Amino acid sequence: MDFIWILFAFGCGMAAKSFSLPPSIGYLFAGFLLNFLGFQADDSINTLANLGITLMLFTIGLKLNVKDLLKKEVWLGSLSHSVTWVLIGALLLKLLALAAISYFTDLSFYTLGLIIFALSFSSTVCVVKLMEDHGEMRTRHGKLAVGILVIQDIVAVIFLVVATGKSPTLWALLLLSAFFIKPLINKLIDQVGHGELIPLTGFFLAFGAYELFELVSIKGDLGALLVGMYLASHSKASEINKSLMGFKDLFLIGFFLSIGFTALPTVEMLAMAGLLTLLIPVKFFLFFFLFTQFKLRGRTSYLTALALSNFSEFGLIIASLSTKNGWLTNDWLVILSLAVSLSFIITNITYNFAHRIFTRHKLFICKYERKSKLSEDNFIQPCDAPIVVIGMGRVGMGAYKALDSQATGQVWGLDADQGKIAWLNDNNVQAFCGDAENIDFWENIEIEKLELILLALPKIQDIKNITLQLRHANYRGQIAAIARFDDERQEIETFGVDKVFNFYTEAGVGFAEESLAMIKPNKQ
Repeated sequence: MDFIWILFAFGCGMAAKSFSLPPSIGYLFAGFLLNFLGFQADDSINTLANLGITLMLFTIGLKLNVKDLLKKEVWLGSLSHSVTWVLIGALLLKLLALAAISYFTDLSFYTLGLIIFALSFSSTVCVVKLMEDHGEMRTRHGKLAVGILVIQDIVAVIFLVVATGKSPTLWALLLLSAFFIKPLINKLIDQVGHGELIPLTGFFLAFGAYELFELVSIKGDLGALLVGMYLASHSKASEINKSLMGFKDLFLIGFFLSIGFTALPTVEMLAMAGLLTLLIPVKFFLFFFLFTQFKLRGRTSYLTALALSNFSEFGLIIASLSTKNGWLTNDWLVILSLAVSLSFIITNITYNFAHRIFTRHKLFICKYERKSKLSEDNFIQPCDAPIVVIGMGRVGMGAYKALDSQATGQVWGLDADQGKIAWLNDNNVQAFCGDAENIDFWENIEIEKLELILLALPKIQDIKNITLQLRHANYRGQIAAIARFDDERQEIETFGVDKVFNFYTEAGVGFAEESLAMIKPNKQ
């Protein structure tokens, strides 16, 4: 990558961060700015973009439970939204054509349908990055959003097969043999250890699957996603995922830059893109309505719909294919690129305030809930123990064991990952499934019995959100949290957390104390 691109990406990313916006918005702006200044993207930018998308889909698969896709609210919710969106959207665009608005007047109803179909998809890159930045990938709404995206990706692959006339070869049937060699692959992963081979293993599996699927005329990105799902049950899936996070984020910078390099817009094109973004509220309300009809809670419906209320980079693929086939003019490729970029910005900005908005308008949002709820959305009343550890990862689990050894039966754990909770319960750990950022959870338990809450979470935004929800639930006890850096510790303390422990400092102190205890008996 040319240093000038790194310079602009870094500068614009820092500028976005200074306004409390995700750096990805800065990367988008950097691409348009470089394009405006006359720079052109070369193969390295496109290569980085493709690498980032492939790694992202692979890591999604590593965290995905296939059973989640079989839920009615996922597959039927996604398909019903797509069909309804195309019908409503095409009608709205036809009204713009009848109003003699430029760029719409000469389009046939078929072409209008093609454009609105391209806008029916939500951005996998944008949504997953959003969920990861907010630490919500394992929450109910996070898993629901990812499930919807996977179904959309499958629909996208089917469309590409039909539109390009490129069908899988008979050799594709050999991919089914992967089920029989899984023990061999698992054994291979077990042998790589925990060092530098771990990320290389991730690269090998992700891009190996990509190339294998391309060889049999199936979209390679789908191969990366499916192989990730195929390996999700392996004990090292989480370790592989964490080792690839830095690479994925770095490569995705190329994707955001590449959108800006798509074309240089005119003022009129920007206006047309702005008109298309007015459809985003339609997408939001349609998702929200469908989710509530599937008996999801109002908060889950609201957050999932808000995260999915954007346009997808897949729309650019459809536009590019359509221009090659003569279905759309090149101007529409620019307009759709702008609309996708604007939707990214809108989603990233609005979601930063999502939890605050829900807290303020909870009664209004939740009045659209169905009276009966899905079984997994009915909160289980936790035990009466006064101490709760939120986030049952390695740090949370360590805190739980230490507390339980000193106050047996007085502590319980809370995590949003149902699979993790089931495993903990099988290992005699008193843990419950629940989303601590959900005000409904705290309002449905006897919060006055709690005396101490430990927030063992890596994201300071999650810590702040939970602290805010606890305040609204009138929690009167103490709150403790962890931080990796001193500036994060100061920010959390300023927000109102009673005690913040520096993760690395406390680990060092504990290590020193335990080690010193080993030699004290010898000196007596």
